[in-house]
Amino acid sequence: MLRNGRACLHNNAAERRMRPLALGRKNYLFAGSLEGGKSAATIYTLVGTAELNGWDPQAYLRVLLERIADHPINRIGELAPWNLRPDAA
Repeated sequence: MLRNGRACLHNNAAERRMRPLALGRKNYLFAGSLEGGKSAATIYTLVGTAELNGWDPQAYLRVLLERIADHPINRIGELAPWNLRPDAA
């Protein structure tokens, strides 16, 4: 028995987030190679994480690409979407 009235009784938000992936599944089949599929998954992860942290994905990728070349590899985590602030860019 559910006693918490704040609990969500559906998973519509999760299904909406997965819909673009399901719609494009046939296109992803031909990513070119296993490495191409992994690269696509990496980009989708970056874009999705940026959105969840308040970023416009295009703005985050622009900031990331501007900073990554001069950034020390041992501090690469500083460029994660949750460590950068959209308004600071």
